[in-house]
Amino acid sequence: MTDQAHPAETSTGTEAAATSRVLLTLAHPALERSRANRALAKAAKGLAGVTFHDLYETYPDFAIDIEAEQEKLLAHDVIALQFPLYWYSTPALLKEWFDLVWLHGFAYGIDGNALAGKRLFAACTTGGAAKAYHAHGYNRFSMDDFLRPLEQTAYLCGMVWETPFVVHSAALKNDEDLKEEAGRYKARIASLMTTPADAEMGA
Repeated sequence: MTDQAHPAETSTGTEAAATSRVLLTLAHPALERSRANRALAKAAKGLAGVTFHDLYETYPDFAIDIEAEQEKLLAHDVIALQFPLYWYSTPALLKEWFDLVWLHGFAYGIDGNALAGKRLFAACTTGGAAKAYHAHGYNRFSMDDFLRPLEQTAYLCGMVWETPFVVHSAALKNDEDLKEEAGRYKARIASLMTTPADAEMGA
């Protein structure tokens, strides 16, 4: 069954925006060494309505509790993924999480409509500069190209694919730059909690 966003409520005669529940799933195998991902996570996980879920802390042995993870997905409206881009892809445990949890009959396929209508949002950090992620850049492809498997996953599961959030040259940013990026990230997560799910369709 698909979780629906909470109905809009009225307060002092003014209609308020519906509030979506966000599952912020972090996948970083060495978070203690990542200034950027720690800053982003700290900024976002304190927001009301955000459930913070650190995959590497929860499953250091990669023994994923499939039923528990599926229950988390069902209980939230927005599935946010935060990770560093590793070899043009996600860290290993995040891929394992998709392989084991997003199963046929649950996330896709016959009767697999549990995630339909929910929203998938990717936030990632890169070591390279933005100009490297371009057809004529060092990495030859854009970030949209590298994140295409996640976008296709959203499509297959009947989800809304939200415009990704990317922090380039993450390791080179000073404290002030990271503070600015963290504020931008927090605002983006907050917007996912109040913006209608169809607002960015086609973006």
